[in-house]
Amino acid sequence: MPSTAGSTTPAGARHETGGRVRRFALAPRLVHRTTGWLMLVCLLTAACLYLGPVAQLVGRRYLMITLHEWSGVLLPAPTLLGLFSREFRADLRRLNRFAVYDRQWLRAARRRLSSPAARPAGKFNVGQKLYAGWIAGAVLVMMFTGLLMWFMGFLPDISRTSAIFVHDCLAWAITFVLLGHMRKAYRDPEARLGMRSGYVSRCWAAREHSRWVPDEDVRPAADEARDA
Repeated sequence: MPSTAGSTTPAGARHETGGRVRRFALAPRLVHRTTGWLMLVCLLTAACLYLGPVAQLVGRRYLMITLHEWSGVLLPAPTLLGLFSREFRADLRRLNRFAVYDRQWLRAARRRLSSPAARPAGKFNVGQKLYAGWIAGAVLVMMFTGLLMWFMGFLPDISRTSAIFVHDCLAWAITFVLLGHMRKAYRDPEARLGMRSGYVSRCWAAREHSRWVPDEDVRPAADEARDA
């Protein structure tokens, strides 16, 4: 069987020995974790600045402003550093590539069909690809509008009021999208395990990402038993 989009290894390369399939290398996991923490700091400090009861409870407005500004400016840093990793670049290429079977996934999502057989996916499904693209664009817009508020004379043709309006509306959108992302992750412990340890069970990979062929395949069963 030929290789599919989202894989760089022929399908026949999958081994059949016991253990867990490697899903993420160290670099992608660090990028995801660091970006998540920066985003969390950004959102929490935003709540401390813009929600009256929270602002009164926390106080220390200048500290919250400083943390908010710098966590926002540093948000793209993990991704930029991750580009030095071959594994992370490979994952970005997968996220940016749509295969023929992704249309089937979208049709099943529109019809509210949730069975894995109705939603074939490579290493990343369409929902993950769309989420990654949307959040990347949203972060760039948030940075741009935030810098306009920080350096008011940077682009005098754009009013500070307009920048604040776009920044605040997009902040609420990001909050709701992230809550949806976290809800999906909470409902799939195996996916969370893959992001923490780098490995997932073979049956989960075959069920949820049937078109994915791992580049680096198996964790020894003895290691799995020791961690259990």
